[in-house]
Formats: sequence, structure tokens, C-alpha cells
Amino acid sequence: MKTTPLSRCTKFSWPAARLGEAMAALVRHARLGKAGPELPNPASSISAEGLRNWLEWAAARLGCEAQSFEMGQRDLEQELSSAYPALLRLSEDAFLVILAASKRKLFVLTPERTTARLSLHDLSQILREPSERTQRLDFENLLNEAGIPRARQERALRVLLDEQSARKRFDQCWILRTQPGQSTFRSLREANAIQNGAGLLAAHTMQYLLWLGSWAILGRLSFSGHMDRGWLIAWALLLVTLIPFQVLTTWLQGLFAIGLGGWLKRRMLCGALRLAPEEMRHCGIGSFIAQALESETVETLAVSGGITGVLAVIEIAMAMFLLGRFALVLAVWCALAVLAAWRFNRRYQRWTSTRIEMTQDLVENMVGHRTRLVQQNPAGRHQGEDLALERYLDVSRRLDRMGAWLVAAIPRGWLIAGLACLVPSIAAGSAVSSQTAILLGGILLAYTAFRKLTGSFADVVAATVAWKRIRPLFDAAARTQSVGEVPVGDKAEAGPQVIEADRLTFRYRSTGNPALRQCSLSVRKGERILLEGPSGGGKTTFASLLSGMRQPESGLLLVNGLDRHTLGAQGWRQRVASAPQFHENHILTETLGFNLLMGRRWPPAAADVAEAETLCRELGLGDLLDRMPSGLLEMVGEGGWQLSHGERSRVFIARALLQGADLVILDESFAALDPENLKVALECTLKRAATLMVIAHP
Repeated sequence: MKTTPLSRCTKFSWPAARLGEAMAALVRHARLGKAGPELPNPASSISAEGLRNWLEWAAARLGCEAQSFEMGQRDLEQELSSAYPALLRLSEDAFLVILAASKRKLFVLTPERTTARLSLHDLSQILREPSERTQRLDFENLLNEAGIPRARQERALRVLLDEQSARKRFDQCWILRTQPGQSTFRSLREANAIQNGAGLLAAHTMQYLLWLGSWAILGRLSFSGHMDRGWLIAWALLLVTLIPFQVLTTWLQGLFAIGLGGWLKRRMLCGALRLAPEEMRHCGIGSFIAQALESETVETLAVSGGITGVLAVIEIAMAMFLLGRFALVLAVWCALAVLAAWRFNRRYQRWTSTRIEMTQDLVENMVGHRTRLVQQNPAGRHQGEDLALERYLDVSRRLDRMGAWLVAAIPRGWLIAGLACLVPSIAAGSAVSSQTAILLGGILLAYTAFRKLTGSFADVVAATVAWKRIRPLFDAAARTQSVGEVPVGDKAEAGPQVIEADRLTFRYRSTGNPALRQCSLSVRKGERILLEGPSGGGKTTFASLLSGMRQPESGLLLVNGLDRHTLGAQGWRQRVASAPQFHENHILTETLGFNLLMGRRWPPAAADVAEAETLCRELGLGDLLDRMPSGLLEMVGEGGWQLSHGERSRVFIARALLQGADLVILDESFAALDPENLKVALECTLKRAATLMVIAHP
């Protein structure tokens, strides 16, 4: 019996009853994570959203991450050729484990632990077939009515179906990759940064070997006094061979920069998301803006200046090899360059500290500008700013003088010293012509390398100084998060006891007085709780314990009868959603829809967008949506400056309600609303929240 593509794919697929085993096998073969405990399989009736959550939980348990990969159905063949290692849902009860791919083939892991090959074209046709099945008959009738000949109908039908499939998306593929905070080497390898970096060094080295060979031939011909046709042809061939290596060097340099920059951005974002609330609270808005700027500096300057510096060091090493007995002079000059770079680094650090301090003060003054106008004496309002500016100008002048001396003196000084060493042997006539040409080429090569190296000093030093500032974010990405023992799939129905807190104690510092002492609370499903108290009484701290933002020092805290270790961070957030106080909640520089659906999947489905719009109108934000030309896709400005205080408050409420949690905690969320909008927002919140806790002043 002839094997069809569908039966072949089904033969190599894993059933849903062995999905946990399939995930573990894929991670082990791809060397992405660790050998973890045996994974339980998802429920047979799990929804698409529940399956996505389960896969993310399972990947985290195995020490990696699973990212949903969405692609157009028309581009399946092209997209799947680069989507690996991955898990692909073939049907309701069949999954393919993809190990690798090429332009035409997929290499999959079978349930028997063997590797098989599948045609990318056949697989893409199988995935498109369910959606094309209903359209094919309509298009065939259309082509028959149009009088298209039978010989051309198949081609026309394929074009029509491809056009329709371009509008449809396929989202049943999950790519597995290393977590940003895990092994740096493995993450860089996944980003192809190591491969591209090694290729860059090899191409650059080969380029200069060819250049030196052509220089030696040219020098030999010049000093010998006559031209040989064979040597001239060899010289020309070497120069022509240089061109592809120069192009390859430039190409690999771009690929290396893209891979390294992408990895750094992922790691920094992961670190920012894992910072503790206390770490963020201790820094002002100026500090966060400075860290964001410094992060961009590391990415751009380290890549550009770092690559140039490494290539310059390779050239200096080649020059030492060519100079022979004069290599000691070059080594001494390298030591002088290192000393000058060390002094430049110290001055640059001082200049950076002064600049960042001024930036932070400026941002803080801008935020509190109205307060300064009212409370500060106009005569002395700018005295501190003037003194800081004078200090900054003085430090800048010293840095500029040192930088100009470094860039000009080091390369030119070496050129003079190198030629001075070469002059005596040339004047005495004891130097061989070919040897003199090679020595001169080594001197010029080192001169070019010093020019590149000193030119990259400023970029490298700037990246080094910036790195020290963003290092906490980089290190924070390596912090481990509680994954939980319970699979995160379809959220189970909440029990009668949503929250059980027994004798919770919490203190901000280990040596400080407790902010909370022996606090207990029991919240049952469907309850509406109003938590009142004076300022500084611990209401917000208690809410942060319930929402999982902070961990109690002692006591018992359960959600649906399970503790945080069992649920994990994601499972806890799935069950308890919180809208913190206004100064601890933020509108990001993105669309209104993005800010509303941050706690759900992204990109959102059409149903998510529709639900977000409906909720906004129920909260009284209908006029806001009608004023926006793009609706939920309208950019709301950095920090939400285009929104009023009350509108931002209702966006925060909507963000918490859209997460569909068992318990919603609103901390001072209604304080900025007028009585009319307060009534509308409160009615919507009471209707939408399964269980509600509102924190307010008496």
C-alpha cells in the first residue's frame, strides 16, 4: 500500500497522552535545559489557551522556554524551515517533535527515539488542508462558471487558495530555546553569535594574510628594480581574492552584531521583569531612564567598538610576527597604549558619573517642576544646576584633551619609532630587499591597527562604564523563579476558600521592625471585601503579599488551598490579579490595547480585543475610544500622558479585570474618579470580578 504524506506524518507524531515525554525528549536531544522530573501530560479536554500555558510551564520545568510561533498559512513552508527545535500540533491528538530543518526537509524525533525526515512541502499542505477543504469546492465551481479550461484550473485554483491562506494564521507551533538567564554560551550559540564571530575572525585573518602576501610581492619587485610578469599576475590575483573576504567580513560583522544585540535585549528585559519591588522603589524615574540609555549604549558601542578593537589586536599580533627582532619595540608601544587607555578610562568614568548625576537631577526636577515653582525661591532656584554645569564642563575638557592625545600620539608615535628602527639597516645597506619590504609592511600594519584601536577606545570604555550600571539587570535575569508543581493549563474551578492567610509577618529589612505582624485573613469565593485603614498602616504591604509580589517572613498563605511553591509564580498570578497604587502602576509607551492586555497572550486574538473594548465601554471609557482615530490601536504616549488621571485609573482596573483571576485586588483604584464615573466603574467591577478586594482610606 502506498504511504500518503498524512499517514507518514501521523506515523512519526506523538499522541497527546505522551506529550510530557515528547517535551522531555526534545529538550534532551536539543540540549536546551536540564533533565527534570517526569512531566504529567495535559488533560485530554484542554483548550488551546490551556495547552499554551501547559507548554510554557513544562518548558520552564525543564529549564528552557517555549514561545508560540505564529505564521501565515501561505508561508508555512518558508517559516517552518527556520522554526526549530519546536513542537508542532498536527491535529487534536498528534504532535510533531522537530529537531532541525532545511529548505526542503524537516528532521523529526519519532516516539521510538529515532530521527526521520519529512517533506516541508507535504507538511505545509497537510496543515493548510482543513481550511482549504471548504473553499476548494466553491473555487472549482467559480472557475467552471468562468469557463476556465480544465488544463489551467489547477494552477488558478492554487493561486486562489494561496491568496486566501495569506489571510489566515497558523499558531500551533512552539519554538523551544534557552532561557535568557541561563548559560551565556548556549544563548549566544542559539543566536548564532559564536558561529558568526568565529567566522568573522577567520575571514579577517585570511584577508590580512592575503594582503601581506601581496605586499611582500610588491616590495620584492620594487626593491629588485625589475618587474616579472609572473609575480605581477600573482600580485593581481591576491588583490582580487581579497574582495570576497572583505565582503564576507562585513557581512559576518553585521550578523554578529544583530545576534549579540538581540541576545542582550532579551537578557536585559528578562532581568527587568525579575527585579524585586524594593529594588525598583529605591530608584527614581531618572535612574530608570539612565539605565535604559546605558543599555542602548552597551549594545551599540560594545558591538561596533568591540569588533573594531578585536580586529585591531589581530592585526597587531600579525605585525609582531612580521617585525621579528623589532617586535619588542612594538610590545613596549602596546604597553604605553594600555597605560594611556587606563588613564582615559578613569577620566571617562568620572565624566559619566557627573553626566548621569546631572541627568537624574534634571529628570527629578522636571517631574517636580510645579512644586519647585511654588516652594523654591526664584533667586536660588538654579544655583545648584549652575555649579553642576561648571563641574561637568571642567571634567569634559580634561576628557577631550586626553582623548585627542590618545588618538593622535599613539599611532603617529609608533610610526616614527618603527621607521627609526628600520632606517639604520637601510642606510648601512645590510637589509635584504624582500625583508625590508616585509618589515615596512609590518610597521604600516601596526600603524593602521593602532589607529583603529585608539579610535575604538572611546566606544569600548563607554560600553564598559555603561555595563557597570546595567550589570544588576543582567545578573537579575539569572535569578530562579518558582515554576510550581501544578501544571499550568486550563485554570481549575476555584474552591470555596480563595485566600487563606494565617499569622503573616513581613519586614522590609531583616533588622527593621515588622511592617505586618501576625495578620490573618480568609477570603471566600464571591466575597466583596473593603480593606480600610490609615496611611502607613500596612494595607498596600498586605495586598502585595496576597498578590505574590512579596514573600512573607513567616506564616501560611494559600490560594485555592495551594502554597506558592506548589503553584509557582505564574500559577499564583493566574489566580490573583492586582492593580497597585497609582505611583506603582504604569502605562507603557505602546497602544492602549497593549496596555490593557499585558496580562494575557500577545499578540491577542480577535476575541481578546473585543472583550477589552467591551470592558472599557462598561468602565465609562467609551468617549475615549470614540475620540481615538485608531481605537485600541492608538498610541497613548509615554507614561500615558495623553490620558487623564481618571482614565489611567480605569485602564489599570480594566487590566486587572481582563486577567480573569479568582481574586482581584484594587489598591486606591477609585480615588481619582468623580462620583459619576465612580458609580459606573464600581458597578462594572462588581459585575466582572469573581472575588474582589478594594483597598481605600476611611
